[in-house]
This record gives sequence, C-alpha cells and structure tokens, in this order.
Amino acid sequence: MTQSRTHNCGELRLSDVGKTVTLAGWVQKVRNLGAMTFIDLRDRYGITQLVVEEHSSAELLETASHLGREYVIRATGRVVERASKNAKIPTGEIEVVLESLDVLNASLTPPFTIEDQSDGGDELRMKYRFLDLRRNPLRNALMLRHRMAHEIRNFLDSRGFLEIETPYLIKSTPEGARDFIVPSRMNPGEFYALPQSPQTFKQLLMVSGYDRYFQIVRCFRDEDLRADRQPEFTQIDCEMSFVDRDDVLELFEGMAKYLFKNILGINMTEQFPRMTWADAMELYGSDKPDIRFGMTFNDITSLAQGKGFGVFDSAEYIGAICAEGCAGYTRKQLDALTEFVKRPQVGAKGLVYVRCEADGSYRSSVDKFYGQEDLARWAARCGAKPGDLLLFAADKNKVVWDVLGNLRLEIARQLDLLKKDDFKFLWVTEFPLLEWSDEENRFMAMHHPFTMPMEEDWDKIDSDPGAVRAKAYDIVLNGTE
Repeated sequence: MTQSRTHNCGELRLSDVGKTVTLAGWVQKVRNLGAMTFIDLRDRYGITQLVVEEHSSAELLETASHLGREYVIRATGRVVERASKNAKIPTGEIEVVLESLDVLNASLTPPFTIEDQSDGGDELRMKYRFLDLRRNPLRNALMLRHRMAHEIRNFLDSRGFLEIETPYLIKSTPEGARDFIVPSRMNPGEFYALPQSPQTFKQLLMVSGYDRYFQIVRCFRDEDLRADRQPEFTQIDCEMSFVDRDDVLELFEGMAKYLFKNILGINMTEQFPRMTWADAMELYGSDKPDIRFGMTFNDITSLAQGKGFGVFDSAEYIGAICAEGCAGYTRKQLDALTEFVKRPQVGAKGLVYVRCEADGSYRSSVDKFYGQEDLARWAARCGAKPGDLLLFAADKNKVVWDVLGNLRLEIARQLDLLKKDDFKFLWVTEFPLLEWSDEENRFMAMHHPFTMPMEEDWDKIDSDPGAVRAKAYDIVLNGTE
C-alpha cells in the first residue's frame, strides 16, 4: 500500500531535519541544473523545495525529468538543512532529498501562471477558475473569510445569540430589487422566490420570543451588476428585541474590535466616532465617507456669487476642497482632473481651481471675474496655506457632493493617502427615511402657487419640518390651503 502524506508543504522546519517524510501537492516550478533537479512543491499550506540528486536511481531521475508545472505528485525523502536558505518562505531553511517520486496526475501547461501576480486576464482566469483558486491571493481571501465566520459565531454566541437557518424557498416579499424565482414542480405555473434577505423570518423569530438571532446568510437580488452589488451575496444578518440604537451600535462596534484583534492582531480601544448623515454629506459628499484623510468640503456660495461669473451665480451650491501641497500641479494634471469629473459617472460640467502660491498670491482659472481679495477670502474659508490647491464645483447640492466626493478620492489616490493598513471606523447616524425627489419639487412648482420650501429651509419656517411636508402633500392631494 502506498504511503499517504505525512506532512503538508508548509510545516517542515529545522527541527524536522533527519526525518523521512512524504509530501503531496502541485508542482509550482522545476529547475533542472544538470547535476541536480530542484522542485518547488505547493499545497494550500505552503511550498517545500524537493531535491533530486545526481546519484539518485534511474527511475527517479527519469520521472523528475518529465515533470511540468501543475503536475500532481507524491514524494518521499529525507529532510536536510538547506545550504542556501530562503527567508521568503517559512520552509526556507530545509529541503527534502527525494528517495521516491510518484506522478498522481499529469497536467497540460496552464493557460496562465499560478503566481500572486498572474499573467492571465480576468476573463481567462474566470474561465479556468479551478486554476485561479490555486493562487495565493484567492486562497488567502478564502481562509480569511473562514476565520471571520468562525470568530463571528464565537462572538455572537458569547452575547447570547442563536444561529438559526431560515428557508430559501419563500413567497415573494417587497424588497429593494427584483426577486429570483424558482418554478414549483408540484404546482405548475407557480413559483418560489429566493430571499433578498431573511427579514420576514427574523421578525417572526422576534415575535416567537427568540430575542437574539443571527445567521451568516446568502441573499439573492435580481438587479444589474455594480462594483458593490452582486446578484448573490452573503451578509451577517442579526435581529434583537428590547434594545435601542445605542445597544445595536455597541454590539457591532464590539464585534468589529473583536474581529480586528483576533484576526489581524490590531487592538482598538477608542470608541468609534459618530457623524450624522447630514454632516457626512456636507463634509464628504458620501454616506460612507473615507476619513483616513481630510480634504473636507467648504461652502463658499455666499463668497463667490454676484461677481458676474454665470456658472457660480446660477448655482444652488458652490463647494471647494483643499488639496494640501498641490499648487504645483501642472496644467496637464489639472486638465486630467477636469476630464475625470466630467465623466458621465461623476457628472460635472467643469472644474475651477485656485493655486495658493508660495509668495502669498493666487492664480485662478477665473481671474477674469475675481480679484486677489476675493480669492484670499476663499482660501481663508477653506483653511488653505501657500502651496495648496483649491478645487471648486458648482451646481445643485447633490451634484456638487458627488463631484467633490469622487474628486477627493481621486486626489487621495494620486497622493497615496489611502493606506491599506490604516483603519478609520465611523458610525453614520440619522439617515433620512424619505427625501423629496426632483420630480416632486417640479410638480409642486407647476401645479400650485404654494412655493415648496427647500429642505434646508424647513427649520427656518417651522420647528417641525414634517408639518411643512404634510401641508404640501395636503395641497397637492386635496387642493386645500
């Protein structure tokens, strides 16, 4: 009977020198140096170097000479200390001198290299997904996902949560997207829906007295692909009874800190900052702002209008960001930023800039309309100093938020401010339940002399903005004043 493997390809160390071991895995690389042949053997645990010496048996030499990349082999040999050590891999201090070698499965030459940085494009790697999954980045991602799921279960179990599976085949429920449907064999012409979330079932569990429920659950939504939205995805689904907002925030903040400590070894002791949705939009133009760097928005509407520059004078809102140390941007770089914000995905019509020169003067793309004193006031409003670059967008509030939000992220990428291992958490609170759409505002203006106030003016008109909205709807629906 052939011996199964005794060790994996990532565990042998100097303490194992002298042992006879059997390894199995995939051939990562073969280097035939004439007198000796070196084979890098890989499995999901790591890589071990195998050696076929010149005086090995004829059978062993013959087998080794025909090995190719991704051949599946089993090898038996003696662990020895390497003369030339490799500090880049955990097994780099040892190698295995082979005594026998079996080819379990030969392989054609792979269509792309099985390396961290592969030469295969996305389409080719997706076609050969089973090969792509052998690469370290994907393997590490799957291992991280496994560890996270394990730690999430540990954490929530320690907080009294029950993991309860809910059905996948359900009736259609109102959600944010279309359902995937499954035809019923038992009832021709009728269909099940795949759940967009377990919302209905977890509410049933709360009513039934299961006051703390969770599951790591697959959800399905039949909608167009986006970078952050897939037809099927996994979410940590939780529900609690008899709690308030702070209880929820405290629980999940604790879970985030627990995961970072137990998986990444990062100990977070400070409470996560909180920011209202309104502040997040006004400062960052996003309800999930990246706070690893500054470059917050500044409102210069009152400072910039009334000078004859039509773009600014007709705008609902004029916003600016300050890019520190970027006054030296060339015209080519500024034109590239302008083209970036004019893309359909961003939606700007143009971009205005002001350079804060080292001598205290200002150079702007709108010098024709604004003097040095005007530009100095803008710079003061934005907290700019000599050497900084100011960038402006003007339009409706939401358009400017989107333009500047995308622009600050693009500049941060160019300045290398988005550090991969720099973690900044933030709770965004007080999201609006409903918002007036542009269509609703236009309808109000067209069909009744009552002037619908802008949302930011509600507090000035009435202490209860909801009452203003209710009055407006009453006018539209019932024709009453």
